[in-house]
Formats: sequence, C-alpha cells, structure tokens
Amino acid sequence: MIQLILIVVLGLLAQLVLPWWSVAIVTFLVCLWRSQSAGQAFTYSFYGVALVWLGYALFIYAQAGGDFIGRMGELLFKVNNASLPTLATAILGGLVGGLSGLSGFYIRQASGSRIAPDATSRTRL
Repeated sequence: MIQLILIVVLGLLAQLVLPWWSVAIVTFLVCLWRSQSAGQAFTYSFYGVALVWLGYALFIYAQAGGDFIGRMGELLFKVNNASLPTLATAILGGLVGGLSGLSGFYIRQASGSRIAPDATSRTRL
C-alpha cells in the first residue's frame, strides 16, 4: 500500500513540472526500489497512475464545465459523452504506469538484487 501512495504522490508532483511521461519514470523507480512481485509492480503502478490521470481529467472537466471533454468524446467516440474520454485517459495512463513499473521490477530482478522476505532475514552485502 505504501508503494501505491508513493506512486500517486510522486506522480502528482512530477506531473506538475515535468512532461506526461514523467509518471513512467516515477513508477519505474518506485518499483525498482520497493516491489516484491511482478503482479504487485504492475497492479500498484497501474492503479497509481490511473488515479492520477483520472483525477486530472476530472479537474479539467470541472474547470471547463464539461464542454472540452464532451467535445473530445464526440470527436473520438462519436458520442457527446464525457465519461468515455475520461475512462480512456485513466486506462491509457494506467497501462503506461503498469508497464513501466513492471519494467522496474524486472530490471531489479535481472540485476541480481534479491528481495528479503522480511526484515529479520536480510543478509549483509
């Protein structure tokens, strides 16, 4: 759960000053550092980035009065519905984050850094 909170908070901060792909770097680094399994890395990264992008899409929806996202829904999906572009944004962001987090886990696994099952069984390097 700490990993999910880290991804959301650091992803929000990164999105304020860096390009859209900065969340991929954030999830990569967090999963490189904290993930214990591939499934956990993908799931937490997917949900973390999806929450960030969903929140941002809802913020834009509230600021623009729904006109902008409704028009994007009409342009992309041929319906005047704001929920489809918002859902597509969250899913796309989640996939970017999930695959980046999975890459971070696999890089750590390939480099030979093993994860200790608990704090008592850690060995000195």
